[in-house]
Amino acid sequence: MKAVAKSSHGSAFSWRIRIALGLLLALATLVVWFTNRLLTDRFTETTRNGAELQLALNSGNLMSELRQNQIIPQLLARDPTLIGALNSQDYSLSTQRLISFVEEIGAASLMLLDTDGRSVAATDRNRIGEQHGSEPYFLDAFRGTATYFTAQPLDAGGFGFFYSRRVTAGGDVLGVILVEVDLRKFERAWAGISEAMMVTDSQGAVILATEPRWRGKSVDEALALETPRSAIERAIRFTADWTALPPDAYIQGEGVMQLDTRVPFNGWSMTSFTTYTSIRERVNAVLAIEIMGFAILLALAFYAMNRRSALRVALFARESAELRQLNAQLQQEIAERKRVQENLAVAEQTLEQSSKLAALGEMSAAVSHELNQPLAAMKTYLAGARLLMRRNRPDEALSAFGRIDDLIERMGAITRQLKSYARKGQDDWSPVNMQDALASSLAMMEPQLRQRQVQITRNLPKHPVEVHGDRMRIEQVMINLLRNAIDATKAESAPRVDIILAAGETATVTIRDNGPGIENKDALFEPFYTTKQPGDGVGLGLAISSGIVNELGGRLTARNGQDGGAVFEMQLPILEAEASDVTAAE
Repeated sequence: MKAVAKSSHGSAFSWRIRIALGLLLALATLVVWFTNRLLTDRFTETTRNGAELQLALNSGNLMSELRQNQIIPQLLARDPTLIGALNSQDYSLSTQRLISFVEEIGAASLMLLDTDGRSVAATDRNRIGEQHGSEPYFLDAFRGTATYFTAQPLDAGGFGFFYSRRVTAGGDVLGVILVEVDLRKFERAWAGISEAMMVTDSQGAVILATEPRWRGKSVDEALALETPRSAIERAIRFTADWTALPPDAYIQGEGVMQLDTRVPFNGWSMTSFTTYTSIRERVNAVLAIEIMGFAILLALAFYAMNRRSALRVALFARESAELRQLNAQLQQEIAERKRVQENLAVAEQTLEQSSKLAALGEMSAAVSHELNQPLAAMKTYLAGARLLMRRNRPDEALSAFGRIDDLIERMGAITRQLKSYARKGQDDWSPVNMQDALASSLAMMEPQLRQRQVQITRNLPKHPVEVHGDRMRIEQVMINLLRNAIDATKAESAPRVDIILAAGETATVTIRDNGPGIENKDALFEPFYTTKQPGDGVGLGLAISSGIVNELGGRLTARNGQDGGAVFEMQLPILEAEASDVTAAE
């Protein structure tokens, strides 16, 4: 009876083992199939996302280059040196003038044409004397009043890209300024190991491409003439056993992903051809690991079943010992965490008190710095008013008192502004006329300018330039920059400060001095960094100014000028209506 029972128990155990092994094999098959489908779709989507991201980056870089060079003809057409050369027909210094410009703006080349289309000055001296009178870029610019862009086919193959604008003086057309844009550098940058790129104009003609034979052809003609070599060399064979996704383009029987995007410039379009990477190999590598894991698991299952009975007692004993050890470790961790929480509570209280003291010190320094300028101006006006009263000139003294009253109002506004620093809202923003803000800032700095006899030169546009922001804060930034420029020229015998206001995509205020320049540009905008003597400043002006400009959505930068001195630029987003008016005027 025992033998029969034992045989029956062994037979039941054998069937259980077979069922378990069958389930394990079914699970392995299901996991491998699901992994194959999932990874295939995921790797394919990753390849597509990477291609779309690269296409967007390439399109953005191309538009950035075009917009950067679009404003150059307008600026050069107003250059008095070039206008004077065209008037006098003395071009001895014009070429050198253009060379100095091209090194700064980064264009491919610059050329000055007279009314007959003859090149009278050029950054490439070998091109002086060339005739361009019949070229579209000359005719369009000579007849129109705006800046024109032309993609001109070249005799050597490919296209040249030009911005042109006519040069006028007193209503007379003197010539045309021509700016060549180097877009061929993008072809070299796009020539990757797994993709090919082309850019087509509004007529569907290829004007930029990684394959030289594509240029000037339509897309169909280009692909029939020459395949995108860098993509095809690594294109994988498109087989139906591992994916059902169709290729976007078939070129010589190989699957290539074709993506198109619109370039927001003159109806241009950009197309990329990207190979599907070795997705099958990547998927097979994962599947091989999974199969190996299931094989090891199966072997371990047989080994475990053979030793199951012998190891059961030892396993129970070891598990009991491990549970006792884990319980002891858990008690130690609980006690340790309690001590850490108590220490953390004490540290948080200390840190909170330190933060309050630091905030109090920073606010005191900011208030002292911001009120120092109006107080200094009030002291000057009071001294002037006292002198005027002694000379029996009460009307002029009353004018000085009026300015003192304005300064007191400004100090009140500064304190209100400092109280509202914790608020980041934009409820009090309004259109700000940059010319008016600059005039008010110069009026505030008038006593220091008169005392130091600083020569101020201003270059302002005729049309109003408006931004959306807080006028008080904008004037505060301008006053800080003007004061720094005045302080930087203390050692100069003929101090000079140049102020330039320009309107383009942003409203840009440039303040340049003839001082010694900037020594440490990296720490310039850090709080409490200053190069002044003790007592002359605490190093908060530029830090506060940078924070104000960033809050207004702009940028404050600093650099050293080519001829010495420091150059500060404040760029603020221009109002949309203002930007459209400037574009229409051009």
